[in-house]
Amino acid sequence: MSFKVVAQCPVTGARAGELVTSHGVVRTPVFMPVGTQATVKAMAPFELKAIGAQIILGNTYHLFLRPGEDLVEKAGGLHRFMNWDRPILTDSGGFQVFSLAELRTLSDDGVVFRSHLDGKRHLMTPERAVAIQEKLGSDIAMCFDECVKYPSSYEYSMEAMKRTIRWARRCREAHGRQDQLLFGIVQGSVFEDQRLMCAEALMEMDFPGYSIGGLSVGESHQEMYRILDCLKGVLPQQKPRYLMGVGHPSNLMEGISRGVDMFDCVLPTRNGRNGTVFTSRGKLNVKNLSLAEDFTPLDPECSCYACRNFSRAYIRHLYKAGEILAMRLCTWHNLHFLVSLVEGARRAIIEGTFPEYKERFLRVFEGDSADG
Repeated sequence: MSFKVVAQCPVTGARAGELVTSHGVVRTPVFMPVGTQATVKAMAPFELKAIGAQIILGNTYHLFLRPGEDLVEKAGGLHRFMNWDRPILTDSGGFQVFSLAELRTLSDDGVVFRSHLDGKRHLMTPERAVAIQEKLGSDIAMCFDECVKYPSSYEYSMEAMKRTIRWARRCREAHGRQDQLLFGIVQGSVFEDQRLMCAEALMEMDFPGYSIGGLSVGESHQEMYRILDCLKGVLPQQKPRYLMGVGHPSNLMEGISRGVDMFDCVLPTRNGRNGTVFTSRGKLNVKNLSLAEDFTPLDPECSCYACRNFSRAYIRHLYKAGEILAMRLCTWHNLHFLVSLVEGARRAIIEGTFPEYKERFLRVFEGDSADG
């Protein structure tokens, strides 16, 4: 298992790389669809392959609660359990645990929390988060970290960041699965000195990859970009960089231009279920009355299954009729849109045209209205 940068934009620092895992090579930059409960909502594995998904996510917190890591291990691991033979990344469950502030008690040992399913109490420690992910058998696992809400005071963020470092060290010591990569997570909210302190401490532990957590939690886009700029020249060049929970198209372009290799987000599937799609000219609400007699594709420039076969008017009709196919088609389109956008960025980096690719996309996407 290894990572190498095969091309880099001399203007922006955007990278094209190859991440070798036990279930195949991931060509970066890459967008990773989120399969929280061992399934990407509304999508079958063969459909994900059809849109070009190289790697997907599973959620440690949810799979721990249901069906349990022991059952998944008995099934032969997460890949066999969900019939996905390409790489899988599992997060540590830290974000989910800490989003349940009213249901958990935090200490240096770990987190005692109540299940959102049945109220049962559980203790999640760094060692247990690692053990669960080893049983799940993902190709890439995450350290257990503390993700603070935004805004956060400087003092509380500092405390959480230092705890994240201590937990990362315990995760590193507990991790023993040789066919699984373990990534450290850089925390520190919007405070540059804390981000740098955390990054330096994690690099001393020499993780195979580094995640940037605690962004896209309410801060402005400019604050996010400032933190990415801060870390751009610090994180190791020959290690993959993963920006967690970010999936807005503009954020993807800006993240890639700041040297980020990997992204994930529930946004495309959640928006798809709610009737909002990304197009080359911005967002489009498929439920709008103005589309009732619009027989053009969701995005005339898109080649996905939904755009090749159905009109805006038809998909709007499906939503109004309460048909499940509406959510499936919009989810399919959104995932295809983001996967293709990032694939295009990779090609542009290799061809030496990334600045033009980024400028052209953002000018059209942010400048026009798909509803208009």
